Order: sequence, then C-alpha cells, then structure tokens
Amino acid sequence: MANRRPPRPDALLIGAPKAGTSALHAALALHPDVFSSRPKEPKYYLCADAPPPAYCGPGDAHSQREWIWRREDYERLFEPARDDQVRIESTPFYLYLRNARLRIAEELPEARLIVVVRDPVDRAYSNWMHLWSDGLEPEADFLAAFAKEDERVRAGWAPFWHYRRLGLYGRQLEDLYRHVDPERVFVLRYAELVREPAITLDRVCAFLGLTQGVVAGIPSDNSRPYVAPGPATTVWARTVRAGAALGAFFPPQVWRRASAPLIGLRQARGAATRPHLDPSDRSRLVEQFSDDIGLLEQLTGKDFSDWRRDQSAGSFAARAR
Repeated sequence: MANRRPPRPDALLIGAPKAGTSALHAALALHPDVFSSRPKEPKYYLCADAPPPAYCGPGDAHSQREWIWRREDYERLFEPARDDQVRIESTPFYLYLRNARLRIAEELPEARLIVVVRDPVDRAYSNWMHLWSDGLEPEADFLAAFAKEDERVRAGWAPFWHYRRLGLYGRQLEDLYRHVDPERVFVLRYAELVREPAITLDRVCAFLGLTQGVVAGIPSDNSRPYVAPGPATTVWARTVRAGAALGAFFPPQVWRRASAPLIGLRQARGAATRPHLDPSDRSRLVEQFSDDIGLLEQLTGKDFSDWRRDQSAGSFAARAR
C-alpha cells in the first residue's frame, strides 16, 4: 500500500556528534517497525531550502556535496516507508545549530527528538581523533587544535570542527525547549548506551511507541584508530587534504571510493595506542564546560558530576569491555 502520510520523519536523532548517534541509529534501524533514511545523516534542516553554507575547513567543500537541501529530495527519502513504520533520520548537528532547531520546531510540530549527550571533553577528543585519523585535522596535538576553535570559526570552518561549542549541550537544550515541548525530547547519556544497551534501547523504543524487546544490542560506534604523528603520516594527511579539496569538484561517491584506500593505509601504517589526556589538561578543559554542565543538570534533572572529574571515561570500545 502506498504511503499516504506526508513523507517526513516521525523522529530525529538530533545530537550530539561523536556521542553514539550513529550506533543508536544503526540499532533502531534493525527494528522491523522503523524506517531509517539513507543516507542516515541528510542534514536537510541545516539548510533553508538553499545550498549549504560555503564552509572552508579541510574537506568541508567536499562534505557539503553530500548535504540534501532540496525539499523534494529530502521527502523522497521517506517515500518507501510503510504507513505503520516510524520514520527516522539522524543528523547530530541539528541540536547544535539554532536555525536547525527553529526549522524543526516549525516544520515538524509532532516529531519526537532524541538527544544523546557525552562527556563534553571526551566528545571533543573523539571528534578531534576522528578528523585527525582521517587525515583532515592538520593539528597533531588535541589541546592545540581545541585552542584554535575561535580562529577556525572566524575563518568559516564547518560545525564538526567546533570542538568546544558542540559540547555546550545545556545552552542548546535550553533554546530547544523554548520552541519544542520537552515531553517530545528524550535525553539520554552515551554511558547508558554502552553499559545498558538492552535497557536503554527499550526506553528509546517506548518513547517512540515501538514494541520493546526487539533490539537488544548497540553496534560499535564509528570511532577511528589513533594515528601517531610522524613524517609518513604527515605526508599521507597532506595528500588526503589535497584530495578532499579536489573532491569538491566531483560527485561525493567518487571521492569516497578514491580516498578509502589512502585513509585506510594512513590508519594502518600509523596505528598506535590512543594517548590519554593528562588529568591536569583535562581539568582545565572541564572548567570551560562547568557552567554549561550545571545548566544541563537543571534542565534534565540528571546528575552529570562524573563529567567534572579529571579522568576520561574512555572510548566506546574501552568502556564496553
């Protein structure tokens, strides 16, 4: 039977990047009563029925060719869904950008929104690791890259480079609640996905009106292996960044296919043990999030005191062991 409902999502995973949204999306997609968009991250509500902003960080121009900004193209993603399926898409930058929050509130007045939050320092470190291991991040030191955020924002680098700002969940959620009924928003912790996947998935399914007990596991997230700095990896990274710049002139799938072997070789040859943040360095970074953590606790009624400690909770793989 043809889908008689407007071809739009019923639920969105709106944040945060590097907080387990990909893993949660993959798990929900296994539920027979869920229809998940392909691509899972269309970024439609980051636009305004116009092409994406002309971000200019490494790889940004290529990445923007994958954004779906035309309404008819976006709605086409959901046309194959059955009438009885919950239609979802997952763009973790929706929580971060105010224009996206406003568009969602206006255009999807009944959609349910899922927010996954992660220790903001761990999230920023994972964000840097992702870009560094892919050869796009030119700064080999996380703290140095973190310190360059304001400079990069002024230069017009895309949101994925905003290591600190992306972790200010309290501010983002406070603004979201001004436009969306908090009853339509489900906030869960990354740690819950890792430590209690079956229980957490059942809670998410209940929020979405889905049968519980159908999906019990969370796939591994899309973390990258650490690539140690060195002459060889520096050369590989420059090649990747140059290729990404050229990739802006070709269809996205062309660069994806061409870059995969190069990125894989960089990660294999430079693979090393992921370094831990020094406790004193982590404490200095935590101070930058302290007020926002307090705001998040007020808004959600949850305790996030563990985010204030000087020890990292680690990656998905390390925490799942």
